[in-house]
Amino acid sequence: MFYRRVVLISVSAAACLSAAAVYVFTASGGDDESVAVPVPGSQVTAYCKALHAQLPKKVNGLPGHDLKPVSPLTAGWGDPTIVLRCGVPRPAADDSVNTDGVEVDGVGWSIEPQSDGSFRLTTTLRKAYVEVVLPKKYATDLGPLTDLASAVKHTIPAGI
Repeated sequence: MFYRRVVLISVSAAACLSAAAVYVFTASGGDDESVAVPVPGSQVTAYCKALHAQLPKKVNGLPGHDLKPVSPLTAGWGDPTIVLRCGVPRPAADDSVNTDGVEVDGVGWSIEPQSDGSFRLTTTLRKAYVEVVLPKKYATDLGPLTDLASAVKHTIPAGI
């Protein structure tokens, strides 16, 4: 059975979210960034393409920009970049009852602190896994997840 410890949305949860790794991309900013593009099956790819069409132009007040390679499975905002990748594998951390999670506007996210002080957040209980990496600079609140929740809810069905 799958259990998850839930983090209450509070000052301490916001503090937990104060970072995100750029483990998947290399570059200094802007549209020179390279991101590993997921390679999901056809149904998940269809969900991800629908998500990409619904993504907000701004996240946390930051403008969106292309990443390299340009793909409907990835998106980026700001500098340093908030990176979204759709169609990633289910995180191994989801197997642990000790993995923290948060629900933001009806979308559940697992929270994985990274060794550089950043956080990787991945949707839970959805037909496609969406990963968001929040740079430390922007990870002091849940604003980015709030901005993305509506698009995720409307394009990635709940379920496993």
